[in-house]
Amino acid sequence: MTEHHNRHWRERSLAAVWHPCTQMKLHAPEGAGLPLIPIQRAQGVWLYDTEGHRYLDAISSWWVNLFGHNHPEMQAALTDQLATLDHVMLAGFTHAPVVELSERLGRLTGLGHAFYGSDGASATEIALKMSAHHWRNAGQPAKTRFVGVAGGYHGETVGALAVTDIALFREAYAPLVRLAATVPSPDARQAVAGETAVDVAERAAAALGRWLAEHAHETAAVIIEPLIQCAAGMAMHDPLYLQRARALCDQHGVHLVLDEIAVGFGRTGSLFAHQQAGIRPDFLCLSKGLTGGTLPLSVVLTTDAVYEAFYDDEVARGFLHSHSYTGNPLACRAALATLDLFEQTDALRRNAHTGPRLAAQLAPLTAHPRVRHARQRGMVFAWDVASSLPDFGRRYARHALAQGLVLRPIGHTLYVMPPYVIDEAEGDWLARGALAALQATLAEEAEPWSETRAAGGLRDGV
Repeated sequence: MTEHHNRHWRERSLAAVWHPCTQMKLHAPEGAGLPLIPIQRAQGVWLYDTEGHRYLDAISSWWVNLFGHNHPEMQAALTDQLATLDHVMLAGFTHAPVVELSERLGRLTGLGHAFYGSDGASATEIALKMSAHHWRNAGQPAKTRFVGVAGGYHGETVGALAVTDIALFREAYAPLVRLAATVPSPDARQAVAGETAVDVAERAAAALGRWLAEHAHETAAVIIEPLIQCAAGMAMHDPLYLQRARALCDQHGVHLVLDEIAVGFGRTGSLFAHQQAGIRPDFLCLSKGLTGGTLPLSVVLTTDAVYEAFYDDEVARGFLHSHSYTGNPLACRAALATLDLFEQTDALRRNAHTGPRLAAQLAPLTAHPRVRHARQRGMVFAWDVASSLPDFGRRYARHALAQGLVLRPIGHTLYVMPPYVIDEAEGDWLARGALAALQATLAEEAEPWSETRAAGGLRDGV
């Protein structure tokens, strides 16, 4: 393809498409020099633009892709399903893919009832509504409040924003949002001298306990991203926090909602993150990797006790929530193929080897003098970068593209969350390019870096 053809698609997109989570002026010709990249095809860990340039998808296309793009097993499953049943509404009807997927997820989690939505934010909305409605049906209508963790992110619809504690996403819509309470995060980076990640988890759990002791009578649920708060800058915490939260919710009669939209399906080393704490939530929200990165689908899994509170002759006591494409057969078939690939490829065991190998390849980046709080859990890697550049993330993303990498830092946090199929040569490409992009970005600082000068504006580069 020619540059003229490439520009043609960029101009058409800018004229017709409103891109997500984007200040559109940044992509305009008069913007910040960040032209849109028209992607023509994808294979494995690679994205190819209309000019034939390739980019390693090091963030799995917003954390959704697990086994690489255009995996033949996924293609075969979707082609087969399309030949028999594309869609049927799930109200009053059912079909094999949704039944089989619900059964398999139930066996994997111990949560026996699956309610489907279209995306992660929908799953959050479903879980919150279901929790509050459960308490209403159970004769405790005052339990309508929610409590979340500082820095938590659970989606950008109005209900999900109520439990999202990131000002950039929430402030513009504050008049529309009924804010949840917020308790301290167990983020291990908050450890002071002599403290461990376990100590931080204990301290945060104690704060949650104090809040519930006072407000449990009006609280429906606690919502937590287990082990990694992704949008908060890949904030990682010890599994002990989840154990403490489970015990506190049991003690005070409050639901525990775990948002594994981003961290589920092997990202943290176990199939589901909460399994590392040996607990079971009352609600489990899943999306993103659920279909291996092919089609939109989300699901909320819950307990028999919650389900039974809605089981009644009275229609109004039912859970009257719906999406037109709830339980879409194509998406459910993709999810079944994803679970098949976990078994066929022994993905968790393979990731247990891939993770340390990638960590070794990324060691020069970890050793960079501007890196703070290098951390890893499973197939998620993160580094906080000490830089005076307020737009560090945008600048880094541009330099990463020049290196043939898709990397989009969150503020001053650089992270890597690649598809599980990344091989050794691709890992080398990633490691070399990530380090080169960091060096090129830091070279754009107007003045030499100094810890003293930066102290007023940055906390360890975050």
